[in-house]
Amino acid sequence: QSARRGDDDALTELQDAFTGMLRFGTAGLRGRMAPGPNRMNSAVVRKAAWALARSVPTESSVPPVCVIGYDSRYRSRHFAEESAAVLAAAGWRALVMPRALPTPILAFAVRHLQTDLGIMVTASHNPPRDNGYKVYLGDGRQIIEPIDSGVADAMTQAPPAREIATSREWE
Repeated sequence: QSARRGDDDALTELQDAFTGMLRFGTAGLRGRMAPGPNRMNSAVVRKAAWALARSVPTESSVPPVCVIGYDSRYRSRHFAEESAAVLAAAGWRALVMPRALPTPILAFAVRHLQTDLGIMVTASHNPPRDNGYKVYLGDGRQIIEPIDSGVADAMTQAPPAREIATSREWE
């Protein structure tokens, strides 16, 4: 009986992980770290960065600039570096913070460095199995409608993650 329940639970989890896609909401993405398009993982992060590079309006920077921060959660630094690699390949100047820092430091950095965009890899108060991706505009505020919907729509147009160009030319 318990083995059958475990199989049913695993099937439910797989169906949920591979049905749909994590969507932007409350200024970004948040979800359990696991495989599948409806979970936080490198493939979803690459698609999010690809979508941001193509859909977020920039002020006047040529190239546009994005500062990326991360917290101390598992895989946060990796997701920050994945984002930087995608943005750099898309022609952006990507700046990754030097170590795990709290979210307010990223919001300050966006304004202080006068960047076009900021990304903070964090899940804030969510459970430890989760991670997330908060996005800030050049004025330091989190993205809102209609920009977040534009990013969500662009994510659906992204190529498979393995086909998204990356570059090690980020700072």
